[in-house]
Amino acid sequence: MPQEHANAQESAQHHEHDEATRRVASEANVDSLDAVLDDIESVLESNAEAYVNGFVQKGGE
Repeated sequence: MPQEHANAQESAQHHEHDEATRRVASEANVDSLDAVLDDIESVLESNAEAYVNGFVQKGGE
């Protein structure tokens, strides 16, 4: 029985560690996405037409 209890505690600790790791990774992804969106927003504020023209397909592309 004591070994089962130790295994359950170990499993719970491992699960908590995995959750914390996922939470940190998720926050990092959100921060990276926010940075990209901020960059796009600043480009659009300064010169939206040039930004959009970069996506316009020109004959045969």
